Amino acid sequence: MSQQAKAHVNNIRIPARKVRLVVDLIRGKKVGDAVAILRHTPRSASPVLEKLLNSAIANAEHNYQLDVNKLFISEAFVNEGPTMKRFQPRSQGRAFSIFKRSSHITLVVSEK
Repeated sequence: MSQQAKAHVNNIRIPARKVRLVVDLIRGKKVGDAVAILRHTPRSASPVLEKLLNSAIANAEHNYQLDVNKLFISEAFVNEGPTMKRFQPRSQGRAFSIFKRSSHITLVVSEK
């Protein structure tokens, strides 16, 4: 088993379903390719994932002395975070519920 470094972020205010669309693009890729993909993906989760990936790369380099050029994304997953429940008034005294979803993101990088 090769050495691996991880980074995770909790309670990001983007629904897990939307983050998974971007995570699926970078899973299994080399970190250089993944950063390039994230830079050119026009989705709200892209900047968050790019920052998280840079953190994982820094952890690998600083804490485990891994070679940055050999790193690839070995694991990437998104879990559902807490949901904020809000209500919007509608006609005739009714209430319309709004769910503001959040997510927890984890990235693991390993050496090839």
